[in-house]
Amino acid sequence: MTLFLKIFLWFWLAIAVVVGVLTLVNWTLQTEPLVRQWQLVASDVMSINTETAAQIFEAEGKIGLDLFLTRLENSERVLAIGFFDHRGNQIAGSKFPVSVENIIQKALDSGNAEFDRSVPETVIAKKAFLNNGENVVLVSQSERFRPTNYSRAPQTQIIQFILVILAAGLFCYGLAYYLTAPIVKLRRAAQRFADGDLQTRVGDQVGKRRDELSGLARDFDEMAERIESLVTTEKRLTQDISHELRSPLARLNVALELARAKANPETAPLLNRIETESGRLNEMISHLLMLSKLETDSQTFEKRKVNLTKLFEQIVSDADFEAAALGKAVKILHNDEAEIFGNENLLRSAIENVLRNAVRYTKDETTVEISLKKENQKVLVIVRDFGAGVPEEDLKKLFQPFYRVQAARDRKSGGIGLGLAIAERAVNAHNGAIEAQNTEDGLMVKIDLPSLA
Repeated sequence: MTLFLKIFLWFWLAIAVVVGVLTLVNWTLQTEPLVRQWQLVASDVMSINTETAAQIFEAEGKIGLDLFLTRLENSERVLAIGFFDHRGNQIAGSKFPVSVENIIQKALDSGNAEFDRSVPETVIAKKAFLNNGENVVLVSQSERFRPTNYSRAPQTQIIQFILVILAAGLFCYGLAYYLTAPIVKLRRAAQRFADGDLQTRVGDQVGKRRDELSGLARDFDEMAERIESLVTTEKRLTQDISHELRSPLARLNVALELARAKANPETAPLLNRIETESGRLNEMISHLLMLSKLETDSQTFEKRKVNLTKLFEQIVSDADFEAAALGKAVKILHNDEAEIFGNENLLRSAIENVLRNAVRYTKDETTVEISLKKENQKVLVIVRDFGAGVPEEDLKKLFQPFYRVQAARDRKSGGIGLGLAIAERAVNAHNGAIEAQNTEDGLMVKIDLPSLA
């Protein structure tokens, strides 16, 4: 889960919990006081009606009392109303659908208005005194009280809750985006920088923020500038040194030829050794210059249509000839017709370096397999050897200059660690890609190039 989603969901959940708790507390605290207030009002009304009913009963008898109770029953919310003596016998009023003996006894004992909310409707009872000292009780059954502003609570509260959560979600989305946007830009800039774009900067993208993230962006730009300066200086130094070494090396070869002309049989092996090492040094300088040109783009390479199939066959023929001297071989498994727009020398260098590397490390008396395949708009060159392979953690480092998996073996084989680095830069110059992966019995390198047609 991304940091954006974590911040967004946690903020949203926190607000939702707070809103839910506040809604519950608000409903709990507001509803109960309203019920108590209604009971107080109902008690007062019941006391007045009870006293009035007692007076009417004494003055007008049962007939007048029935008329009074009928008027009360026809009023709002009243379902049934009755007038009882102290023994629980009903004197006047409508018949009750529920038993009222218990609430009559409670009213007689307490003298206050008693409420029974155990039944679906609310039953209220209130005691009064007649002039002869007899106790009477007025009992009323009415609809259960529901606060007016909560009469539609289930629907209204749900809608209100959803609207609040949606509004909180929009706010949290904006806040999460504000916090994570600079981090996303920094991450993308770091990826571009790691891919080799040393001119990547992120300060302008972050904007005029004045917080820790803007400070991090400025630190990133400063770091990028320092690294770019160091890398550029290193590449320029390598190129300059390589150029400067060419002159003394040329003079060394001239002196070597003069010395060979005057040498005796005893010094000939030493001169041959000097010539061999001079040749290796010359090859290393050539590779360094090529690598420097590819990395710094100091030279524009001419590109034209190249018959990759023909070039491929030439490279394989040369490599097979060299491999035969080592007791090895190179075999073409697949060879499609393919053309590419590029520089023939660079393409030759890329394929040749990969193939020579495979020949160098494949086991004795084995055959290096190579294929040229055309797939859609791409051309694949696949080289597979049958050597010891490469540790998985070292696969991505194979294309770094001077990188050696096993230094002792590379020195013994004569490798200087520049071949695959030059191959990668040459492939990148053609908008292609190169990768290495282990197989069950060796190493396989794939070169992916854009096809001309």
